Amino acid sequence: MIGYTTIGTNDLEKATAFYDALFADLGVKKITPNERLVLWSSKAGAAMIGVIKPFDGQAATVGNGTMVALMVDDGETVAKLYAKALELGGSDEGEVGPRGGGAMTFGYVRDLDGNKLAFYAAK
Repeated sequence: MIGYTTIGTNDLEKATAFYDALFADLGVKKITPNERLVLWSSKAGAAMIGVIKPFDGQAATVGNGTMVALMVDDGETVAKLYAKALELGGSDEGEVGPRGGGAMTFGYVRDLDGNKLAFYAAK
């Protein structure tokens, strides 16, 4: 059920070098590197882990920049989970919509404790 997890960083270059070295013998490869985010995965469609500069521009701390992403079957399920989380008292962190060049649908929420969750599906 887990699709990817991100870990906040204040120095993306240093963090990338650390995880490149850490993962060197695990068969995971770096994917989707950009100025804010680097992800690693073992193969297309497998779970990913990444380092990220927090979207809010604040310093990364334990938890700031951390997000649990739940991969689901379709955009309709993303919308349902997003709405349900808000109904249960969660807060909006990014409305449901296309991301990744339109190839995926995402919705972002925070749970009751402020933990960031993403629901996503490939189109």
